[in-house]
Amino acid sequence: MIDLRDLKRRIVHGTQRRLVNPIGRRLPVTMLETIGRKTGRPRHTAVGGRVIGDQFWMVSEHGDRSHYVLNIRANPAVRVRINGHWRSGTAHLLPDDDPVARLKELPTLNSAVVRAAGTDLLTLRIDLD
Repeated sequence: MIDLRDLKRRIVHGTQRRLVNPIGRRLPVTMLETIGRKTGRPRHTAVGGRVIGDQFWMVSEHGDRSHYVLNIRANPAVRVRINGHWRSGTAHLLPDDDPVARLKELPTLNSAVVRAAGTDLLTLRIDLD
């Protein structure tokens, strides 16, 4: 039997990895930098979210199956490129937060994409230095 959620996650992940992230690295979009849990090298992922006070809030489309979430579990020290400037911070995974409600507080277009493409939503908060 085909697991449709897994198939959807694979298609979305492949598209993001091969198309969205390479383009995002060259454009002034918000980027999340984690340290690869296996390689120890910086990894960049185009993300959407919003700065509220000294925190950056976002929702992961694939929760614990997102590579950047796995990297954060191994090392929560991250950087976020916001409006062309890098800010360091510490990421926190918030499984008890309601990600659907959280998306209503974040940018509309990105939230719609996350809801449509997501399989296991997970809220993240980055406390910015």
